[in-house]
Amino acid sequence: MKDGVNEFSRERILIHTAIHTCGTHGEPPASSLPLLPGDNPATTKASVELSSLQHKVDLHSPPSPVLCSHCRIPPPAVLRRRRGRQRKMGGQRRRSPRSATFAFSPSTAAALLLCCCAAALLVAAPRAGAEDPYRFFTWNVTYGDIWPFGIKQQGILINGQFPGPQIEAVTNDNLIVNVFNSLTEPFLLSWSISTPFLLHPPPLRALSVAPPPHCLLCTLACGCFLVPAASLFWCRNSSFFPGFFLSPRDWNGIQQRRNSWQDGVWGTNCPIPPGRNFTYVLQVKDQIGTYFYFPSLAFHKAAGGFGGIRILSRPMIPVPFPPPAGDFTILAGDSFKANHTDLQAMLDNGQNLPFPDGLLINGRGWNGNTFTVDQGKTYRFRVSNVGLTQSINIRIEGHTIKLVEVEGSHTLQNTYSTLDVHLGQSYSFLLTADQPGRDYYIVVSTRFTNPVLTTTAILHYSVSSGGVGTTPPGGPTIQIDYSLNQARSVRTNLTASGPRPNPQGSYHYGLINTTRTIRLANSAPIINGKQRYAVNSVSFIPSDTPLKVVDFYKISGVFSVGSIPDNPTFGGGYLQTSVMGANYRDYIEIVFENYEDTLQSWHIDGYSFFVVGMDGGQWSSASRQGYNLRDAVARCTVQVYPKSWTAIYMALDNVGMWNIRSENWARQYLGQQFYFRVYTPSTSWRDEYPIPRNALLCGRASGRRTRPL
Repeated sequence: MKDGVNEFSRERILIHTAIHTCGTHGEPPASSLPLLPGDNPATTKASVELSSLQHKVDLHSPPSPVLCSHCRIPPPAVLRRRRGRQRKMGGQRRRSPRSATFAFSPSTAAALLLCCCAAALLVAAPRAGAEDPYRFFTWNVTYGDIWPFGIKQQGILINGQFPGPQIEAVTNDNLIVNVFNSLTEPFLLSWSISTPFLLHPPPLRALSVAPPPHCLLCTLACGCFLVPAASLFWCRNSSFFPGFFLSPRDWNGIQQRRNSWQDGVWGTNCPIPPGRNFTYVLQVKDQIGTYFYFPSLAFHKAAGGFGGIRILSRPMIPVPFPPPAGDFTILAGDSFKANHTDLQAMLDNGQNLPFPDGLLINGRGWNGNTFTVDQGKTYRFRVSNVGLTQSINIRIEGHTIKLVEVEGSHTLQNTYSTLDVHLGQSYSFLLTADQPGRDYYIVVSTRFTNPVLTTTAILHYSVSSGGVGTTPPGGPTIQIDYSLNQARSVRTNLTASGPRPNPQGSYHYGLINTTRTIRLANSAPIINGKQRYAVNSVSFIPSDTPLKVVDFYKISGVFSVGSIPDNPTFGGGYLQTSVMGANYRDYIEIVFENYEDTLQSWHIDGYSFFVVGMDGGQWSSASRQGYNLRDAVARCTVQVYPKSWTAIYMALDNVGMWNIRSENWARQYLGQQFYFRVYTPSTSWRDEYPIPRNALLCGRASGRRTRPL
């Protein structure tokens, strides 16, 4: 698989923005220095919007053959021209360019040696595909007034929008998201994507106008150019480092996961301080489908800060349905009128949240959104439950819907009249506008609640000659069997291509023996007189330093691997910074067991897993006889019905520190989560990337350095 910002090929490298090399006088003028990922416009010499840099530079030839004013090392082409002039002048013995030797000053020799060392590190890194484009986003996170229920509330806006801007990408795109925190409190964004993020080398930065203390822009006599400011190594003669430069096909198909550094949760990332910015660099590698992003810190999710993510298939990959006439996103869920800080204070005081005040569709209440369609055409709707506490059901008056995708998996195209979407889940379905030309209700209502909350949007036919009816259509309310049977009917389309042209059914997950079974039971203990929630009796408490950072720097006394058991204890709850260990490349079975009367929704960061079974009652080894080992859907968020269990299979192919949590945000906040440390003793970048150089450090890691250039 192709990965990273350093996208090598024998004769070409594509990078995500302009490369700054030494010009005729050693540096580009100040006016040409753009604002780059991670730069603060208040301190950058030139404030050029990132949006203006949405292009790629194709290096079919090496950087301009001029002398660097700092290193004074000429490129090979200049050296060859000098030798040619010397031969004409008869000044030196003629030598073949291949056998030419050069004499350098000690300082020049040292610079060359440094270049060689850095080059070896760069070429040892996994190589990226040169064709993967980059998409740049600059986001400013602020407070702002919103009126979702007709009264003014304080919301969290991104670029003044609630919900935030939608991310639209294509499989393998690289996303550079520069987030400025203009709140008065720390902030983090997480990405509800079933594959983990791919961290590139640090963001490109412009060279300063003043000469740096040491120049790392060097030219090797072999024809290789090192441009550390761009994390770039270009080699004209790939045979100089035999074995390092591979043909493009040698890395095709490799799943480059191996990075939890930008997962955007407290266990992996220090938050962005007020008035600061951080650049997320991620790749939607081998990924298609419907997802969303959201703020993960404190109780910010209750105030907004979320938005949709839409990842389309590459043009050459067949999709198992004709191109729709339009593509709509619906971000729906329960919400509260109270400020997010008041809700957080309730939880901190050991109280449960009240019943939600209502439901929102794309940040608006009753009939606040209109989706216009042309009669006779088919449209794709992407639905995500971004709520805090409740499952929802969606239905469209007078129409049926055809399910086509669940969190990156093409599904059997079953037709439904209504669809349950549980907390944190995402679906997409097709709707054909085949009814008489008028307006119809799009209805979203809560499931398994009393009373039932309802809100609506409008499906508007462009030829509409009348408004909506007087009463929205009803839907299921507390029926568990209906929802369970529907969930079992959601299966993978084995013949469809996923992100790649091979069929989704080519991975025979059911024929692989599992090496470990982990049983996870949720509970609601009272600890120290306050309401808490727990997994296997352990209620998670955050550490003062992100666990991934602690693990990297080997800081003692923060957490211990194995601090949460593999099986339910059914004992009293207790507080712990819980981390479960696992071995890289194991293939495991996880059983979520719900002994409570409320539905649970579980999410695992960094992974997709196969939902092989779910049923009522207590799980036992005999339950495996009913597993679906052929066409179970692969997804990243799964529900567990009351007094029931759900079983998944998961390949541990992604080294890192990954969050396993309840998607009920109150339960997650009060401890129903833990971290899953997938470990390998290898330190190779093929298994996991090192800490990014722009990583924010806090807590016990404050004052440390990330890693040298």
